[in-house]
Amino acid sequence: MTDQKLPWSIGARRAKIVAIGAAALLAGGVALSPAAFGDATPAKFPAAEIHKPSPVPDRIMLTPTATPSTSQRVTWRAEATAEWARAELLEAPRALVGGVPASGSAVTRLAALSSTPVNTSLGYASTYHTVEFTGLKPDTRYTYRVGDGTNWSEWIDFTTAASDFEPFSFIYYGDAQNNIDSAVPRVFRQAFAERPEAKMIVNAGDLIDNANSEEQWGQWYKASGFIDGQINNISVPGNHEYSGGLSQFWRPQFPYPDNGPGNPELKQTVYYVDYQGVRFIALDSNHQSNSTLMAAQTAWLEGVLRDNPNKWTVVTFHHPVYSTTGTRNNPQVRAQWGPLFERYGVDLVLQGHDHSYGRGNVATNRRSAAVHEGTVYAVSVSGGKMYALNNGQNWTGNGAEVTSTSQNTQLYQLIDVSQGTLRYEARYANGEHHDGFLIRKNDEGERTVNELRTPSNTTGQHVTVDRTSVAVKGEVKVSAYGYDPAEKVAVSLRKLGNTPGQAEIPVANLTADQLGRISYQLAIPASAKAGGTYEVFLSSANQQITSPAITLNGWRADVQARAHCVGANAYVSVTLRNGEGEPLSVEMVTPYGSRTIAGVAGGKSASQAFNSRAKSVPAGVATVDVTGMVDGDPVTMRVEAAYEAASCE
Repeated sequence: MTDQKLPWSIGARRAKIVAIGAAALLAGGVALSPAAFGDATPAKFPAAEIHKPSPVPDRIMLTPTATPSTSQRVTWRAEATAEWARAELLEAPRALVGGVPASGSAVTRLAALSSTPVNTSLGYASTYHTVEFTGLKPDTRYTYRVGDGTNWSEWIDFTTAASDFEPFSFIYYGDAQNNIDSAVPRVFRQAFAERPEAKMIVNAGDLIDNANSEEQWGQWYKASGFIDGQINNISVPGNHEYSGGLSQFWRPQFPYPDNGPGNPELKQTVYYVDYQGVRFIALDSNHQSNSTLMAAQTAWLEGVLRDNPNKWTVVTFHHPVYSTTGTRNNPQVRAQWGPLFERYGVDLVLQGHDHSYGRGNVATNRRSAAVHEGTVYAVSVSGGKMYALNNGQNWTGNGAEVTSTSQNTQLYQLIDVSQGTLRYEARYANGEHHDGFLIRKNDEGERTVNELRTPSNTTGQHVTVDRTSVAVKGEVKVSAYGYDPAEKVAVSLRKLGNTPGQAEIPVANLTADQLGRISYQLAIPASAKAGGTYEVFLSSANQQITSPAITLNGWRADVQARAHCVGANAYVSVTLRNGEGEPLSVEMVTPYGSRTIAGVAGGKSASQAFNSRAKSVPAGVATVDVTGMVDGDPVTMRVEAAYEAASCE
């Protein structure tokens, strides 16, 4: 019998069938039992084998010095004795032909500054080596490698800091801590993909879960891989970097500047770095129960904030000033450090610990729905362990407000610094936007913190006014925020109930200041109708925003209140002056009584003193309802006047 030729070979057909089957599995999600893969489950590869050191360097890390424009520290791990650990450095060439610097290149060769063995939980020692390159040129790209003279790392590039201000970006992470080998790497790598030229990575503690776990430290280094060797790292210890004492890995891995308070316990956990116009300050919040170490940090912190030549200031530590989860609370951090952050104009406070996201500010710094003027406090998480939010109770219960929150999300934060702005954006692990704001700051240190623009904060009622009842020809102070510097803004008065754009009374054309602010004393024009209700409308290329409703009255009424002493008793006195127009009827109300006065003539005043029958009164507000006739109809407006506390003891 003659063999029949097939249109394809059996082997090719079999391969095609296997490929089709694999595609079907992927598309249809067919689950296979463990038995389908073989009789025995593969054994887990031992952690000691995964993470054991070799003569080839790994865990290479850039750590900044106190002079990052002219020096650089590098740490690495390798089986190398102190006498052989070394590094080579040269200005970055266009090519390394044959993998080595060209003949005649100026190559600097240095012995390690220190070599420190760490006995690990996996039965071997990991030796960390540190080298410091000095005498470098500012803003210059260098190439280096580390090793023992035979076993070398790859060549790696870094760039020194500029000697003066230059724009740059940095990345901030909250706790990695858990799922370091599975969930964390995609966060670190996505952040690097979006800011490959970042100059700094800030870790706000709990890099790992067990302070002295060789396996977890190995996972943490592998999560970012080569990135650590070319971008400087600023880290602070969290509670999981402590186990009785500070992790034995910390100082060999992170030889930070020794410019902290001077206490041995705080060495290389409390420090600062000045980098291209930003002062980065690292604190150790793990000592809240140790009054000596907290006092030392607080005094040192005030000094480095007070004597700060940089335009921007970023502080990082682990335990939040305002906690986002559960009943957590850090009163010592809040009481000792919080007032200093506000007093000295710290821009960002970057924290971790709560395994969720929260961002906010002190409530009294709020200027509009989308703008405040104070320090920004952020809490974030990069790892896979999550806690539930606490509805902001630790914020609002301590005089703060939380603007943005998120739970069950891994995040990274990208911060871009320029001369007049600092832009912050939090993104999820998949690269999607979560939160963001823009800080604008002038040379006098004034600033505004502006939410990144969205339709909800660039339209609607975002103009503030100092009063909502005013006489025709009277004045209203108008404030608005969130503009670009020098943005042109048209101001008009618009009667409520009219179609937008109809019956508007043009008032002024203004220009936003350097911080994106508008402040204007608006005189109510005579063409506005008394008795009507109006809004102030501000229109620009980026915003179409309005004020709360303003009632226009046919008179000018000024109200003042004050607390004072008459003998041993504290009184609150209220005075109304009828500036013009028809006679007014007045009802004055205070916590200590009320009175109605009829027929206050134009140009006249009415006063009443209310006896508290106590030796002191707290600060408060007096309310005055003023009624007058407008076009033959009675119109009532309410005016409030604040008074300060008084003590007659």
